[in-house]
Amino acid sequence: MTIRVRSSETHFTEAGQLASAGDYLALMKPRVMSLVIFTCLAGMYLSGGEAHPVLALISLLAISVGAGASGAINQWYDRDMDSVMARTRSRPLPAGKIAPSEALAFGLIAAALSVLVLALSAGYLAAGLLAFTIFFYAVIYTVWLKRRTPQNIVIGGAAGALPPLVGWAAVTGEVTLNSLLLFAIIFFWTPPHFWALALFRHADYKKAGVPMLPVVAGAKETRKQILIYALILAPLAVLPVATGLASVWYGLVAGALGLVFVWQAAMLMRFGDEKRALGLFKFSIFYLFLIFAGLMADQVLRGWL
Repeated sequence: MTIRVRSSETHFTEAGQLASAGDYLALMKPRVMSLVIFTCLAGMYLSGGEAHPVLALISLLAISVGAGASGAINQWYDRDMDSVMARTRSRPLPAGKIAPSEALAFGLIAAALSVLVLALSAGYLAAGLLAFTIFFYAVIYTVWLKRRTPQNIVIGGAAGALPPLVGWAAVTGEVTLNSLLLFAIIFFWTPPHFWALALFRHADYKKAGVPMLPVVAGAKETRKQILIYALILAPLAVLPVATGLASVWYGLVAGALGLVFVWQAAMLMRFGDEKRALGLFKFSIFYLFLIFAGLMADQVLRGWL
């Protein structure tokens, strides 16, 4: 039985625990949302287009809420697996802080509102891309791929790579080669990032029955695939210099970061310990942040000069 308190901020769940606004924020995967906000903002800025500041802010918020809605639906569907994994068992649904039906309703309503608001603030192309992103993550990745194939994170990574594309379209109303390049950088970054974590957490994934690559193909093959993707990603991140999106100074920074990424992947391939896997996972977050921050900083400096 669900006991509700007539309040806009809290209610009691079926487990009898008090759910707060913070629990609903956790349901939206705030860490993932922060990455979406940052890469989307980068896409908006790097597009070079002009948008009213208020409309641009509304668009950014709508895209962020859309990402959060995807996270909520993902947690609703994956609550059985989350309950047996040490990394996820404290999430709101496994912890009994939010009822599954309320989590699903929250995710669906947030998704619909985010797409509607983005359509009004930025146009139908951006809204359509956001709707596709939500559908891809919530349905294609979460429902179809995640429990069926070790390539789940490769194909599903497209959802996480779309925010800069959506941000670019929100400002310019179009998709260009440079916006697709931003998409490609995140797309090829995603597998080594998550596989490094999967190497460190392989027992968790095995227990939950998630066919991540280390569980299905083994640690050695996973380390090999991480190195292959790192070798693709490193030169790919330098390509904005060739397309005119960035200067040679950005290229030097991106090249140096890529060499460090490849070196860490090679050392992981050689030694294979979990400590190196966790180190690569942490560095990959730092890497992506610096690549997109470097692109924006480079454009600022070129504007000044």
